[in-house]
Amino acid sequence: MHKIKIILFLIFSSTLATPAISQDDCSAMDGVNFVCGPVNAEDLVRVPGTDWILSSAMAPETAFYLVDANTGDWSIAALQIEHDMAAYPNCPSPPDMGHMETHGLNIRAIGDNQSVLYSVVHGGRESIEVFNVDTSGDTPALTWKGCVLMPDGLPANSVASFADGSIVATILIMPGKTFADSVAMRPTGSVVKWSPGDDAFTFLGNSELPGNNGIEVSADGSEIYVVSSGFQTIVAYSNTNPLRQLRTTAQLPITPDNVHMGEDGRLLTAGMKNDVPECGGPPGPDHDLATLGTCPRGSIAIAVDPATMEAEVLVETAAFEEFSNGTMVLLTGNRYWIGTFSGDRIAYGELP
Repeated sequence: MHKIKIILFLIFSSTLATPAISQDDCSAMDGVNFVCGPVNAEDLVRVPGTDWILSSAMAPETAFYLVDANTGDWSIAALQIEHDMAAYPNCPSPPDMGHMETHGLNIRAIGDNQSVLYSVVHGGRESIEVFNVDTSGDTPALTWKGCVLMPDGLPANSVASFADGSIVATILIMPGKTFADSVAMRPTGSVVKWSPGDDAFTFLGNSELPGNNGIEVSADGSEIYVVSSGFQTIVAYSNTNPLRQLRTTAQLPITPDNVHMGEDGRLLTAGMKNDVPECGGPPGPDHDLATLGTCPRGSIAIAVDPATMEAEVLVETAAFEEFSNGTMVLLTGNRYWIGTFSGDRIAYGELP
């Protein structure tokens, strides 16, 4: 089975498939607008200092979508290759562009008109790929710089970065574990860390959660925030090895997926609404797992204060046949954007 299908199964269902592009009706529904065309836009980040959004693409031969946050216009981002051998000497080669499928994203400004984009990549190899993003021109220009291979070929889910160039990534399901274990709230995943000069990723002790999913770090680098899709919480850890758990949210009304630090210092996460009777109700050990990825559920976007772990619902959308499987939320001003791991569009609208 193709690796991307395995990953999608680990997230929600082995029955998922890449949808056909269906842009015939891209009209707004119940106050939600759509950018139609981008396939499986699982994660979105705003390019620092601009109104451009970079989207991952869990589909081959695409790499990244570039979306204008003002107009919703989009294109496939062009990529240049320039291997930084000094920074990434253990990266064997550029990724296979014909098979590369991007997943979780993280972006960090490093100077005027310059940012570093980190992307979870599947297809050809399991890795974190690193790109320079130059915004000195009319549109952001992406250049591949190197990679850090995942240990034992395990698929990463999400990635976050520190100011010194260190990165942390989550593994959703470790060998010998299953998605059913995660739904039953048994530990399945892990967190790995790499720093410049390291030969490879190191597993962080005490990081095992049911479904280690999204990951983010505090502005000062002292804390790491990890989403547990099984517990349906976000857990705050000290940045140590082994990790030390500091705080956690209460159980959220969603199966949270990605998490990113918002401009106001709050953690932003989103996911599919849990309590949907027509889809079998909240996920649990006796739940029909296939319906989690195939039965339309509304999306809920949430902001979490990392100091108190108190959560606030920002927006809730209805369930649409045309858009479900919500994975994250990005804010640009008063506008929200929601990605999906299985769909042919990005949802957006104005915050209430």
